[in-house]
Amino acid sequence: MWIRSRRRVAVRPLRRVLSAGVALLLVVPAYGCRPKLTPPGAPTAWPAASARTWQWQWQLSGPLDPTVEADVFLLDPVVTTTEQTTDLRSRDRRLICQVHVGSFRTADPDASRFPDIVQGSTGRRPDSRWLDVRSWDALKPVLADRFRLCRGKGFGAVALADADGYASRTGFPLDFDDQLLFNRRLAELARSLSLSPGLVNDVPQLAALAPDFDFVVNEECVRLGQCAKLLPFVDAGKPVFHVEYASSTDEFCVTTVGYGFASIRKDRPLDAWREACPLP
Repeated sequence: MWIRSRRRVAVRPLRRVLSAGVALLLVVPAYGCRPKLTPPGAPTAWPAASARTWQWQWQLSGPLDPTVEADVFLLDPVVTTTEQTTDLRSRDRRLICQVHVGSFRTADPDASRFPDIVQGSTGRRPDSRWLDVRSWDALKPVLADRFRLCRGKGFGAVALADADGYASRTGFPLDFDDQLLFNRRLAELARSLSLSPGLVNDVPQLAALAPDFDFVVNEECVRLGQCAKLLPFVDAGKPVFHVEYASSTDEFCVTTVGYGFASIRKDRPLDAWREACPLP
């Protein structure tokens, strides 16, 4: 059975002197208090005043559930339809597409566009391979088109996945600085295409990249003991979208909400089920 977090506004009995108009204001859901969403074609804005109060959903598998009460949806841009993004945007949901920038799968529609010379060792995902992020001229056109797909479908932000190949055995002699340069180039590319850039994981580089990116998506910082390394984004008033898979929300929410993260519990397949931490 799916568990969904719902916001409620407690309404006390109204005194007779209150007008009906005021009564209506008291029962407006919290979503009505959000800053107005930017129009299609503009990058998603992340007001610093809201950085600690976003509710979010991360779904990459299974039928999309648009009814989840979240402000932010992180989705696969290939399988998500324009009709779905239009529906979500009509209800003021902020949309982030997840794009793998440091790897590709052989089944990807654009796989043939990656020259053999930039294809490295087996990646994290099944049937995937790492890319040589030093080969910017070869990778930029393909990744730009991946970003354009997001923009064309109505996403206003992009989360860069596998942007930390330097820490894995990619088949290339990548170092910390190679990855920094690549990630900064991608942030600039995203902005040039009217997308707000964010990082998935890449924890060791977050302090250096906090000025370049608008948000971060993190997996299991509590289990891995890495949450403090995400604080450069919190200190800058930027959202930290965090997920744990093994622990219960009773165990980790007190830690992550205290840090200022938007935290949820998910199953690893990242289907529609979620359980959200309460807002501070």
